[in-house]
This record gives sequence, C-alpha cells and structure tokens, in this order.
Amino acid sequence: MRRPFSRKQRGTILAGMLAFVMLLVVLQLWLLSATMNAYLGGDESVIWPATVASFLCLLLNGGLLRYLYKLDGTR
Repeated sequence: MRRPFSRKQRGTILAGMLAFVMLLVVLQLWLLSATMNAYLGGDESVIWPATVASFLCLLLNGGLLRYLYKLDGTR
C-alpha cells in the first residue's frame, strides 16, 4: 500500500514541476522567436520542426498538469 505524500513532499514536487514548466515555457518562447526570425529571413524549413517541438512541450506540460491533479487527489 502506497502512503500519500506529506505536505512538505508535495511542496517539493510542486516546486520541481514549476521549475520544469518555466523551463518549457522559456523553450517555447525561444522556439517562437527563432522560428519567426528564420521565417522573416526567408527560411521556411524550420517551421514544422519548431511546431512539433512546441507541441511536445505542450504535451509535457499537459502531462505535468495531469500528474498534479492525481497528486492532489491522493489526499
């Protein structure tokens, strides 16, 4: 039987998740600015790879949100 996380453990997990989410958001902003810069420079070959990478970031954030709901539901 699995014991639920203590309040301190949940806080640590939440802080780690927030740090990871912030990293992903910064990555997406960088992808957007690099893609726009390349597109405005006439290079359209980076649009789809950047879109796929941004979609993967979205999926990771969605997975983290789902885990957060599951973590909160174990009380």
